[in-house]
Amino acid sequence: MYITEQAVSEILLTSYGMKGTLKSLNGYDEQNILLTDVSGKKFICKVATPQHDLYFLEAQVAMMQHLQHTPVKEFFQQPILNKEGKALTTIQQNGELFFFRVLNFLDGEFLVDVPIHSDALLYSIGKVIGQMDLGLQGFRHPAMHRHYEWDISNAMDALQHLDYIRSHEKRRIAKYFLLQFEMEVMPLRHQLRKAYIHNDANDYNVLVQDDRMTGLIDFGDMVYSELINNLAVAVTYAMLAKEDPLAAAVHVVKGYHQHNPVLPEETDLLYYLVAGRLCISVGKSAFNASNDSENEHHFITEVPAWNLLYQLIEINPVRAKRVFREACGFELQPLDATYSHLLEERKKYVGRNLSISYAKKLKIVKGALQYLYDDLGNTYIDCVNNVSHIGHCHPVLVKAMQKQVATLNTNTRYLNDHLVDYAKKLTATLPSKLSVCYFTNSGSEANDLAIRMSRHFTKQQDVIVLDHAYHGTSTTAIEMSPYKFDGKGGFPQKPYIHKAMNPDTYRGIYRSGDKKAGEKYANDVERIISMLAESGKKPAAFICETLLGVGGQIPLPEGYLRRVYDHVNKAGGINIADEVQVGFGRVGDKFWGFELQDVIPDMVVLGKPIGNGHPLAAVVVTNEIADAFNNGMEYFNTYGGNPVSMVTGKTVLEIIQKEELQHHALETGNFLMEGLRKLMEKHPIIGDVRGHGLFIGAELVRDRNTLEPAVPEIDMIVEAMRDRGFLISTDGPLYNVLKIKPPLVFNKKNAADMVEQLDQVLNTI
Repeated sequence: MYITEQAVSEILLTSYGMKGTLKSLNGYDEQNILLTDVSGKKFICKVATPQHDLYFLEAQVAMMQHLQHTPVKEFFQQPILNKEGKALTTIQQNGELFFFRVLNFLDGEFLVDVPIHSDALLYSIGKVIGQMDLGLQGFRHPAMHRHYEWDISNAMDALQHLDYIRSHEKRRIAKYFLLQFEMEVMPLRHQLRKAYIHNDANDYNVLVQDDRMTGLIDFGDMVYSELINNLAVAVTYAMLAKEDPLAAAVHVVKGYHQHNPVLPEETDLLYYLVAGRLCISVGKSAFNASNDSENEHHFITEVPAWNLLYQLIEINPVRAKRVFREACGFELQPLDATYSHLLEERKKYVGRNLSISYAKKLKIVKGALQYLYDDLGNTYIDCVNNVSHIGHCHPVLVKAMQKQVATLNTNTRYLNDHLVDYAKKLTATLPSKLSVCYFTNSGSEANDLAIRMSRHFTKQQDVIVLDHAYHGTSTTAIEMSPYKFDGKGGFPQKPYIHKAMNPDTYRGIYRSGDKKAGEKYANDVERIISMLAESGKKPAAFICETLLGVGGQIPLPEGYLRRVYDHVNKAGGINIADEVQVGFGRVGDKFWGFELQDVIPDMVVLGKPIGNGHPLAAVVVTNEIADAFNNGMEYFNTYGGNPVSMVTGKTVLEIIQKEELQHHALETGNFLMEGLRKLMEKHPIIGDVRGHGLFIGAELVRDRNTLEPAVPEIDMIVEAMRDRGFLISTDGPLYNVLKIKPPLVFNKKNAADMVEQLDQVLNTI
């Protein structure tokens, strides 16, 4: 709805005594027309539709008029009064009321059109915004007390729009930042200073010339809100399209603070306030797109806003907090990178044989999907934490857990829908014969239970494991983990535990060029079964990770499990698939690791990723095994199957499926392995690259013929990668395999950056 230029000419002449040439301008909310009068002087005519609140338009006029009595009056437009001495003219056209204003013209270019934003320019923006807020201290107007969607304080309202974001990754990031806004900003709002603020110093409203700000237009977003929000808006748009957005923000903050001092607790929130503003913006864009909007102003900042959100999540909020405090000259707490006191207390109060990663210790204080933040302000890409399967602090999971823990948490002796709901959803992902669930708190406990059930079912004691295998920390799990009992501090192998050869086709006796390697390695299990038979025994169980983790990040050779399972089943034993490390879509091609071998186990043990770090695990068995285990002795687990754990597991499963993380793992994993194999062509120290999806190992050797392990070179590489912001680890019997098992939200950019940095590190070895 708009009025014609002819009508505008008549209004100008009749009500203002002005005439000249008119030119229509773009406008987001109101109709804007440029008037050049007969003397060449320029003015802006603004026409508000009947949908605009006249009372709020009067507030805009009042704020502009108030600013004309402050030291910064030249930066703001001045309303031109009509012949009746009023700044607003009400007109009627086609039975509708319109509200007409004339404002003086401010010279300058829009900030968005200036390609280079110098430090001086950014400082000037902060200075003017600060002086404006200082000048508005005595201003009041009731119309500004409104609930407004572009008020950063209402950023949580943007949640209603985020589900319109089609990209899983983008939607996840936006929801993560709103979760942090809720946690970090909302509890402190009542403590923050309130003010009447302009609220829209965006790059289309800020005018600049010769490295300084010359004006600020458009008062349509003004609101009564937290004072710091006005600075946060200016900072947000100053950060857009910058290679180092935090460095740009510093100059704005410094300019503001030196002319209108902020408080330390206000600067501490700037990182989250900027993120909140961006979430409002991208949420609105997504909502408008869902309504097929053709208004270009609805999407004008969408691309740079997303780019900044991606940059922001890579910035440690601890670093942002310190940088902003430093810009204002506030005292900073000294940093202690030695952690000597903490290490002393840990040694005093915590078990001495609990290891700590890296020579240069890390104190991680916050997680953000695939990123980890330390207390010194550094950001790390987590390339190894497969427990945080769907990402650290995934916002959907956090909210589901918060809701349930605030509702009920109790044991399974009471009826609760969540227990059955999750069991149904979980078994729906498995072969139909695996249909009964037992819930525990850890993979170790689950493996322990699986062995107990297999022994009960078969009435046998002996268990076949793979050499170098690891299955947990309980007594039973340690007994069947050669990685532990053969290692330092271990104990003699129990007579009822039998080690089969590790089916390693890189350095084992049967190599990758042998098409029958899987069958030949399986024959070693048959050998053990025959040995047991000679003693009048049978195996209770064969347990094996479906891709070997501690054994060296090894995919099993083709046909291996099919042969082994046949041998074990014929001997009356139970085949247990340990999916604790690799399940839930990590391998990409399939949802479960055992599916890569085209087999169906008798039991599946699940842990780690099942709860994204929450203590949850499970054993899933056949009806036959479950019925046999129901022998009169109750199986009760105080915490296993509690409502919070069930909601957690159910939500993790739903997120994996909804966000298509299995497919993402396949594509990203293939991309990463391709990059690593290119490095292998360049660097002889990489002897092998192997894996499926985002379960990847790169074995490092000093000589590709002798396969001499590259130790301590691998430790130097891991430390160097840590210093470059990438957390990886080592594995394998010889500790010479780079272990790469990141959260599934790890993306191709992370992969490309990791390969690039690894290349540079290898150049120094």
